[in-house]
Amino acid sequence: MCTALVLIDIQNDYFQNGKMELHESLAATENARAVLNRFRAKNQDIFHIQHVSLDPKVGFFLPETNGVHIHKSVFPLNSEAIIIKHTPNSFLGTDLFSRLTKKGINKLVICGMMTHMCIDSTVRAGREHGFEIILIEDACATRDLVYKNEIIPAKQVHQSFIAALNGKFATVVSTVQFLTSYSSM
Repeated sequence: MCTALVLIDIQNDYFQNGKMELHESLAATENARAVLNRFRAKNQDIFHIQHVSLDPKVGFFLPETNGVHIHKSVFPLNSEAIIIKHTPNSFLGTDLFSRLTKKGINKLVICGMMTHMCIDSTVRAGREHGFEIILIEDACATRDLVYKNEIIPAKQVHQSFIAALNGKFATVVSTVQFLTSYSSM
């Protein structure tokens, strides 16, 4: 199987002092960087997804702001693809699918942000496109949500979405499991 790494929305607005700080975003990014370094060492395909908001009312990932830039810890090399998206689904309105299929890629390793939004949307869409998905659960981050005036803690949001994706849509593993068990990929 031909495998690619897809890093989704690891952008400055999701970190401390950003406009949409996530729970434990730095820890998730350290894990994503470990996976990224493995792909770089093996000279495998890497796709960075960058969300650029077209609606100023959203308040983050706005063009020409520092928050829209990919975080320095996973900043793309010149040889790595950057795909701009404007929706949670990394396939919708982008050339991600055509780039992957052109390279013969049929397995995706996914890390990034936010678990309950762009990770969920992209994993489900990727599976519907026929890709085998490995989701690195501790290389993803999210935030608290509010429903019916009740705060749902980020950890609970994250675990719920990861649990829903595991099995049917993706094989969910930790960074350590991936780096040790999938070393031949």
